[in-house]
Amino acid sequence: MGKLTYAMMASLDGFIEDKNGSSEWAIVDDELHRHFNEEDAAKGAYLFGRMLFEDMCTFWPTADQDPEAPDYIREFAGIWRKKPKYIFSKILKKADFNSVIISENVVEEIKKLKQDPGDDLSLSGATLAETCIRNELVDEYLIYVNPVILGGGRPMFPKEINLALKLTETRSFDCGVVRLQYSWQQKNNHE
Repeated sequence: MGKLTYAMMASLDGFIEDKNGSSEWAIVDDELHRHFNEEDAAKGAYLFGRMLFEDMCTFWPTADQDPEAPDYIREFAGIWRKKPKYIFSKILKKADFNSVIISENVVEEIKKLKQDPGDDLSLSGATLAETCIRNELVDEYLIYVNPVILGGGRPMFPKEINLALKLTETRSFDCGVVRLQYSWQQKNNHE
C-alpha cells in the first residue's frame, strides 16, 4: 500500500496562496528544486486537482525543450511528463501527459489508489487536499515553510480540522525554506 503525501509551500503564517490567489512569493532556488526533483522521482503517481493540473500544463510539458533552461528544470519536466497523473475534476473532460480523469467518488477512488501495490502518491491542489484531509486519507505532510508572512490568503489546512501529527524530520535549505515532515497519527493516539 502506498503512502499519500501532501506537500506544499507555505508562508510562515500558514498560507499557501496570498490574498490574490498567487504563490509567486514562494522561494525556490536550484537547491530546493533539485530536492523536489528527488522527491517527485521517488513517487509512484501524482494526484492533482484540476486547477493545479491546468496550471502545471502551461509550463512543464515543454520546459525541457528550452536550451536556456537549467538542468534541474529540464529534469523535472521529464519527471512530470512520465509520471502517472490522476486528475480529480467534474469539469475537465480530457487530459494529456499520462493522465486519468476521475470525476466521481473521489474518496473511494483515492482509497483504491492507496491500496494498489507500488510507490507512494503525491497529493497537490488545495481543494483536493482539503477533501483528503477531512477524510483522513493523508499519511504524510511535507510543509516547506518560507520566511514570508502574508497576513492572509488561502490556509494550508481547512478550518475546523483537528489533526494529531508527529514530526518525523526537518531540513533547512540555504534559501531560508525549512521542510517539516509530519506523519498523521490516528485519532485518540497522541503518543
